[in-house]
Amino acid sequence: MHREIQKMREVALVYLDRSGGLQKFMQDCKKYSDSKQSYAVYRFIISINPSDIAELDATLGNYILHNPIQAAQIFQSVCFIAIKTLSIIEQLQTEAQISILLKPTHLPPLPSYVLNLAPFPFNYTSQRFYMSEGIAIAMGIVTKYTQGARFLCTEETCQFSKGFRYIRVHLPGATESATVRNDFVCGLCSSPLQEDMKFRVLGDKQIVEMIDAKVLNALKGYSNDKSHFRIQTFTVFLRDELANKMKIGNHYKIIGIPACVQNGLQATACIEINSIQLCKQSGPSFVSDNFKYLLSLTASSCWRFTAILANIFASEVVPPGTYNTLKLAILLSLVQTCEKENADYLDLLIVTTDTLVIDRLLNYSLCLLPRGIRHPPYSDIFPSVSKDKHGTGSASIQACSAVLAKGGICYIGDLASYKKDKLELLQSVLESRTTTVFIPGKKYGEEADQQVTISLQTNFWSYVDSSSKKHIQKDNFLIGQMDMSLIPPNLVDGFGLLIHNEFPSCQQSSPLVHHTLKKAIHPEAMLYKVSQQFRMQDYEEFILFAKNLHVELSPEAESLIQGYYLTSRRVRRDSTHGSTLSASALKILISLSKAHAKLSLRKKVLEEDALIAILFLESSLTLKHGKSALCIAPNPLFPFDLNDENSLQQRDSHLIQCHHQLLKFIGAYGPGIHVNTNEE
Repeated sequence: MHREIQKMREVALVYLDRSGGLQKFMQDCKKYSDSKQSYAVYRFIISINPSDIAELDATLGNYILHNPIQAAQIFQSVCFIAIKTLSIIEQLQTEAQISILLKPTHLPPLPSYVLNLAPFPFNYTSQRFYMSEGIAIAMGIVTKYTQGARFLCTEETCQFSKGFRYIRVHLPGATESATVRNDFVCGLCSSPLQEDMKFRVLGDKQIVEMIDAKVLNALKGYSNDKSHFRIQTFTVFLRDELANKMKIGNHYKIIGIPACVQNGLQATACIEINSIQLCKQSGPSFVSDNFKYLLSLTASSCWRFTAILANIFASEVVPPGTYNTLKLAILLSLVQTCEKENADYLDLLIVTTDTLVIDRLLNYSLCLLPRGIRHPPYSDIFPSVSKDKHGTGSASIQACSAVLAKGGICYIGDLASYKKDKLELLQSVLESRTTTVFIPGKKYGEEADQQVTISLQTNFWSYVDSSSKKHIQKDNFLIGQMDMSLIPPNLVDGFGLLIHNEFPSCQQSSPLVHHTLKKAIHPEAMLYKVSQQFRMQDYEEFILFAKNLHVELSPEAESLIQGYYLTSRRVRRDSTHGSTLSASALKILISLSKAHAKLSLRKKVLEEDALIAILFLESSLTLKHGKSALCIAPNPLFPFDLNDENSLQQRDSHLIQCHHQLLKFIGAYGPGIHVNTNEE
């Protein structure tokens, strides 16, 4: 056995030399040597590529994968010999003072290396490397732990009453009491050992709760996935340089050593993390052939492709041709989702009397995104603070719906069901896209209070029941204005789009009634041919492809947007409050324009995209503040049903007229603003 260990030491040295690890080790040693301070523990991090190790020596490769703690001792011996041979750290006395952390770059892509807590029993005592993926759903604040400590024999005549014979170092899964306590005895004379407090080494520790990414499927309002599975949270420990390397709500791939931590009568499965890798959602590099064919058929117009998309969208929930304006807004919001800060967000607030159908439609649309979250009622939308359940007494920040919906949609349901304080917080988040969590120091054992700011990168959807009896009726409404007295005006302005979905007329409601009855009798039936041609999976791929397109504003589109925005600020003004058009309206216009370009699978925002954005925003402003001098039709985007080629041509002609009307509006009420007035 000794000969085998000696061979593994030689291979470890060769690997460190070839991989560049030896050079990094020498640099780390120099930092300790330059300090001229004597440490109880000298800690080194060694990056390991298991494939390269296995090629050099299969025995050492197997040892690292399945006995990582013992494998660390192999590298510990190599490092100690190197330090002593080269006389790099004069203060180092014993091999026990060296602590090695092995960080594998990856593990073999085999099922046996994937951590799965669902099967029972799980071998917690194996103490080998596993890899796992999950979402950080709770995160504690950074606290201290004992990384290493020096103990001395209390018997003065014992030779171990001096020196660095007794060094205790933290091992994966060990509690604080395993490293430091007062009942250790000397192995030579059996006298009690006492810690030399001057040499205690402290490190940073952070506790994070993670959960399998499959849990997101359970948080959607509607799903075609009928499979059943059990999901359990698991605890991970981030130590030292890994502390604060995770952000709440992010998806990570981790490598670590599992252990079982005893907290009183309760045992908790945990993982000591060695490596962290952020997982980013990459969209498909293609769209289905049916979408490509539809795009080629509608190439003569910049508006037809998105019109047909909206017309046939969600045919499993509502009949084609109904709710077209709302469905187009939903599609625009879906493609305008990303995980970047300061992104172009697009929030929707729908005013309707048909809450049941709207709720079904929004639930269905959520499932087209990996991060579509329906917020459960009577729980927190935004992060909250609670006491860590692992017995540390420190604070733990809990992720809620808005954080889990990162890069996606958070559907918060009926706004009227929330109390005033929740609505005020929502308004603040819509304005800043951040939320602040306050952690009182006295309550959680800290010296000072803390404030943690969390970025929220999600679009918000909500609706208001306009038939609610809670509405306070007023008489002084302007033409086109809606009664929004139930919701604070600033909160209404916080949403990018306000959409009024009128209750369908008798002619429109007939297909909806037939659709609902047929679905009740045959829930799995495909009622329309388009449902077979454009499946839910096709829409998922299309949305993921479109949302990852990088689009830029053309000068013509920018000029039209700027002209409309400045003119509207002048027109929509009163003597009391000044302009009723908020500064955020310009961002909303740009976001809408980019979204329509993405939905059209274009990388350049054209004037036609800007026109759709302007008509959407003008309709929203009319509902909030009444009609302006632009005076558009009640439903400018879909003034009539789309049944055939002629109706599409009529819609194009209508939008061209809207464009001319917009240019006249800018020319008449926005002097000094130059826009392109070329007529085709």
